[in-house]
Amino acid sequence: MEQPEQAISTVRPSSEDTNTATIVHLSGILFGIIVPLVLYLVKKDSASPWLRGQILEALNFQLTLLIAYLISGILSLLLVGLLFFGLLILVNLVFCILAAVQASSGADYRYPLALRLLK
Repeated sequence: MEQPEQAISTVRPSSEDTNTATIVHLSGILFGIIVPLVLYLVKKDSASPWLRGQILEALNFQLTLLIAYLISGILSLLLVGLLFFGLLILVNLVFCILAAVQASSGADYRYPLALRLLK
C-alpha cells in the first residue's frame, strides 16, 4: 500500500529548529536511540511540525538499527553477524551524516531503510 505524499512546506524552519534537527541526526552516530528518544519525549508537544518530523525520523531510524543490531548479535553466534554488525555501523554513520546535512539546510530527510514504527 502506497503512503500518501506529504505536503511540501514553503515555510523555512527556524535556525534553532535546523540546529536541533542536525544535532538529533548526528547524535545517532554515538548515542544511538538515546538522544532522539529524549528529544521526542521533551519536545513532542512544543516542537514545530518540521522539527517533530525530523526527530521522529531519527528515532525511527535508530529503532530500526537497534532491531538490526539485536539480530546481528544473534547471528554473530554463527559468525555471520560480525560482518553484518560492521555494515550496520557504516550504514548508521553514512545516513546520520546525510540526514544532518539535509536538516542543516532546512530540507526534509527520510531515512531510506527505516521502519516507520512511530508516527
